[in-house]
Amino acid sequence: MKPLAVFDIDGTLVDSRASIHEASCEAARALGLPEPDYERVRQGVGLSLTEAMRRLEPGLDAAGLAAFVAAFQNAFRRLYDSGHEEPLYPGAMDHLHRLKADGWRLALATGQNRRGVERNMMRDGWADLFLSSHCAEDGPGKPDPAMLSAAMRACDACPATTVMIGDTAHDAIMAVNAGVVPVGVAWGFHTAEEQWAAGVVHVASDFTDLEAALARFADQTHLQRLTA
Repeated sequence: MKPLAVFDIDGTLVDSRASIHEASCEAARALGLPEPDYERVRQGVGLSLTEAMRRLEPGLDAAGLAAFVAAFQNAFRRLYDSGHEEPLYPGAMDHLHRLKADGWRLALATGQNRRGVERNMMRDGWADLFLSSHCAEDGPGKPDPAMLSAAMRACDACPATTVMIGDTAHDAIMAVNAGVVPVGVAWGFHTAEEQWAAGVVHVASDFTDLEAALARFADQTHLQRLTA
């Protein structure tokens, strides 16, 4: 059996950079706060929404933070109600289909809430690709290892046979905390340098590069099983 590949969503499979920044700015305007620039917004992506918004406005009290979170959610809901759908990165679906056909187990671990996960699972083919999905609403968010631990339990895997693929330092630190190999991608929210500093073993430049990195991991895992 091939290893378990756990994928982040935002910035890894789905290009949500513009929509997350837009919703953050709209939420700030709704509360009379200064609009955050993209540089500040991108740093919190991957964390739970509450933690990401707290980092944007650390001076808010509990009520103000709750209002900021709600305003972000309302802004995002309006985007989707107007027909917006965030695009997949080019090559993402082909990559996932090749992994699945090759026998990989696939799962999701994301900072989105369950509603966001369910919206993504409605994408064509996604329900057939992933064995399980885990989000910040299920328990502690990234970089706590809870989501990865849940994915491994759901997919009958262990840290030695699991790889986490994400675009942020939060993904990498979560993987390290879970004893899982972290692999980064270069096209999302955090820079390659930020991901290297967090402990990734590789930052893929494109999906072809990512596929090669996962093949090396699978070969190494297979060799370890043979020699155990």
